[in-house]
Amino acid sequence: MSQKLRIALAQINCTVGDFNLNRDKILACIKDAIALKADIIAFPELAVTGYPPEDLLLKPKFIQDNLDTVKDIASRVKGIIAVVGFVDKSGDRLYNAAAVIHDGKIKGVARKIFLPNYGVFDEKRYFCPGTKPLVLKIGKLAFGVNICEDIWHKEGPTRAQAKLKARLILNINASPYYSGRIKEREEIIRQQAKSNKVFIAYTNLVGGQDELVFDGQSMIVNPAGKILARAEAFKEDILVRDLDLLAALGDDLKPVIPKKAVKPLDTVAEVYQALMLGLRDYVSKNGFEKVIIGLSGGIDSSLVATLAVDALGRENVTGIFMPTRHSSKESEVYARKLAGNLGMKFAVISIEQTYNMYLVVLDPHFAGTSRNITEENLQARIRGNILMAFSNKFGWMVLTTGNKSEMSTGYATLYGDMAGGLAVIKDVPKVLVYKLAHYRNSLSCDIPEEVINRAPTAELRPNQKDSDTLPPYEVLDPILKAYVEEDKELEKIAGMGFEKETVARVLRMVDGSEYKRRQSPPGIKITPKAFGRDRRMPITNKYNG
Repeated sequence: MSQKLRIALAQINCTVGDFNLNRDKILACIKDAIALKADIIAFPELAVTGYPPEDLLLKPKFIQDNLDTVKDIASRVKGIIAVVGFVDKSGDRLYNAAAVIHDGKIKGVARKIFLPNYGVFDEKRYFCPGTKPLVLKIGKLAFGVNICEDIWHKEGPTRAQAKLKARLILNINASPYYSGRIKEREEIIRQQAKSNKVFIAYTNLVGGQDELVFDGQSMIVNPAGKILARAEAFKEDILVRDLDLLAALGDDLKPVIPKKAVKPLDTVAEVYQALMLGLRDYVSKNGFEKVIIGLSGGIDSSLVATLAVDALGRENVTGIFMPTRHSSKESEVYARKLAGNLGMKFAVISIEQTYNMYLVVLDPHFAGTSRNITEENLQARIRGNILMAFSNKFGWMVLTTGNKSEMSTGYATLYGDMAGGLAVIKDVPKVLVYKLAHYRNSLSCDIPEEVINRAPTAELRPNQKDSDTLPPYEVLDPILKAYVEEDKELEKIAGMGFEKETVARVLRMVDGSEYKRRQSPPGIKITPKAFGRDRRMPITNKYNG
């Protein structure tokens, strides 16, 4: 006879504001868990509303719809304990909360105590903190429930719940992904389980929401700090495990749990999967099916096209090569070869005639001046217009192809190559772009090796190379990481072994390009500090410290 607790962790892909979809996913997982004779099932943070709901939380009807939905869910739950994230309300106060549901009723509510207000988080704008850690006893089971940030604090609710005799802590999360995050999480959960001598069941959201990607990777950790089981990365999954708590709710025979081993991804594979999921969900959740990309024969557009095909299917991706007098024959060959390898749609639209007409129209007004970046940017803006015309005509989303190194330094044309619906690799430094291309080619060699090996060029003037304007990316990217992500000052960055003049030039480029970034499409966050939610700098800014 069973003397073990069977627990299920349901990492689901919620959609912000789609109460019916989120409810149906929750109920479907509960049904599956009951079929497996699970005693308890936990869902992610704010699973009812989707995360983050942002200023939807300021709408009274949104809050009421959320409350009605959680009551609807509760009325249908029989034969299992369900922990469901929702927004609780008391008077005028809102709480990031978890409902503990059993036998058709909400038996208790845990309110998030530590509200994050850094990086991408802005929870103090909306929520009040909870004050009392929740411990419940249902049948033989005594357990605690806390929410996301609560588990990160050594003297937080987990310790208090353990002192109140809870042997199992259910921690529900909407923890966004960035490279290296999973190792930080695992270490925290392992330390908390070990120091408090409790089992911890960590449930995380999965899916894309605007710039954010949630990676899932839910886990169960025993009191020795050992990870007993992991859920899939970047996929919906139900993780089921028997825990030897000697406190099962029943003694009925349980069906055998299918065994599966989930291994952590390596760093580059993890980033690739994050970009693919973020792209897929951003396109589909915003009502699009197909995308269009300007292919240049370069590494950035090749990587974006490959991600799009992998995420959306080859039949939903179109690439257009738009040459002028400055475009090399090799660029068209490489772009065409990429499209052929991927099986995506491809077209060539020369913009030379259009470009020449612009020059003719502007010539009387530019008389006596030398050609400069103006004439270069005209080409990029014509290409942007072409892509947006296809978007308007056929309802396709334009994917832009600029990387983080370019976005940081302003090496991009406003209303040109920056025009689009999603900047897929906006948070991917150039050096990492190459690593991702090599990783993808290790699976299937679709990105032409000539593309990976050629020197980066915008091809907006004769013999142009990125290195004419920017330091080598092997030098540039570490400087940008130090300044943008780590907030280091010029002297400290120069002290890392870089020429002071080079550092100063890069920093001026970053600071002077804020107005461009503010007008760029959102991009998928994969680093600890991305432009947008993470880094909020004033456009008008005279500080040069």
